[in-house]
Amino acid sequence: MPRINLLPWRLEERQRRAKQFYLAVAGAVLAGVAVALMGSLVVTSLTNSERERNAYLKTEIAALDRQITEILGLETQRSRLLGRMEIIERLQRSRPEIVHVFDELVRTLPEGIYLTSVRQTGRKLELKGLAQSSTRVSTFMRNIEASAWLSNPELQLVETKGISAVATGGAEFVLTVQQKGPDPEAEIRALTPGAKGRLRRPTAGNGGAP
Repeated sequence: MPRINLLPWRLEERQRRAKQFYLAVAGAVLAGVAVALMGSLVVTSLTNSERERNAYLKTEIAALDRQITEILGLETQRSRLLGRMEIIERLQRSRPEIVHVFDELVRTLPEGIYLTSVRQTGRKLELKGLAQSSTRVSTFMRNIEASAWLSNPELQLVETKGISAVATGGAEFVLTVQQKGPDPEAEIRALTPGAKGRLRRPTAGNGGAP
């Protein structure tokens, strides 16, 4: 029976199988790397897309916040303008009050007192005049307290040093009174933060009273 040497065949078969195994491992590694790269690319794409979406949403939210702030500012400005318009209308309606004030001064002025100056600042009146005696001034103040248009008389000065007072045998006096009713100018200033000026209204100039 002839002998057959199988060693070369086995060695070749072993080398062939080893080569196939290494090729399979290399293929598996390459496939794994490819899958990992593709997964990384997909994840990166999704992440970038989400970031862009978040950035867009933040931009839109910021724009909406600015619009809301502007709307609130416009609403506040509108409320202030409506309030100022209402007060200005009341101020215009109150212009004839100065006529009533002068008429009330004539009514409350007792005999023996003469006014030499009437000055108005806002709702406050400064009255300067001559009185035959301090009793006349007290009577004048009581009449003002009972007035429908004037209130809070405060005596600022009484002296007999002036030439007019010495000539008439009486005294010079300075009296401040308040005009009754709300002050539209003060309300307008309250509705206008930081406003330094104020609306002008008729100011009583110097004048005598009978």
